[in-house]
Amino acid sequence: MAVLVNVIVTLGMLYVVPAGLRLIDPAGLGRAARLWPLPAAAGALCLWLPRGVPATALAALYAAACLALAARAPAHLPRGRALTRLRFPEGAPGPAGIAVATALVSPSIAGTALVAERTGYRLFGFDLDILALTVPHFHFAGFTAALVAGLVCRAATPGPWARGASYSVPAGTLLVLLGYFVDDWAELVGAVVLTGGMWAVALLTWREIRPGTGDRGTRALLATSAAVLLATMLLALWWAVGEASDIVHPTLTWMAATHGLGNALGFALCSVLAWRRLTVDREETSP
Repeated sequence: MAVLVNVIVTLGMLYVVPAGLRLIDPAGLGRAARLWPLPAAAGALCLWLPRGVPATALAALYAAACLALAARAPAHLPRGRALTRLRFPEGAPGPAGIAVATALVSPSIAGTALVAERTGYRLFGFDLDILALTVPHFHFAGFTAALVAGLVCRAATPGPWARGASYSVPAGTLLVLLGYFVDDWAELVGAVVLTGGMWAVALLTWREIRPGTGDRGTRALLATSAAVLLATMLLALWWAVGEASDIVHPTLTWMAATHGLGNALGFALCSVLAWRRLTVDREETSP
């Protein structure tokens, strides 16, 4: 499981996060996106080293970059700055802005867990395996899921589905995190909310975003991301119900190989590639 998780995390660090930053704000976050591969390389390298001082030092470099990114979230969005796709009126950023703020903060949680795990320190009493899985979770269920929810909310027809997706993905992510500190039933509530939000994202992507592009490759990427979410989030529900009620459910290794890999490649990577293609298409067709 460790090798698979490391590969998934490396993908998130080196490509998904900087590509996502360019989708949020190529002007304001462009420099951060260009420089991101430097701390991301340190973070990725530390995954393959044994626990100890060198691995911890590299993890700390990545965590510092994540914390710096999180520090920009409250200052960046409420001023109503113009984002490439997420343009808000002055004042409260609205559902899409909340989703983007969640995306900017999520890597800091992953980075903190990474430092603790590489040190061998059971942060808040969590097992090292749980801390290791927190790293990919907050790169993909945190950063990418919230980012895509915000993009979909802005591009889709305004209404309860779009607002619900943008609110429930950040809320579900937060509730899952709080569930770590409460109990398995609280974590199940978070999984239900997060799954509902992700399925709303999948529905809007399939029904509204996918038909709106004339490029066959982009449509295929969007269709794949939507279809994958139906299966991977059903697995997440099964696991959360099993943990809470003690019924038979997948092991963490099996979840990493199915839910984790599916979300990383089928949802996150396909979504980021599709939205990047949509951005390029709109820039080329704009006057």
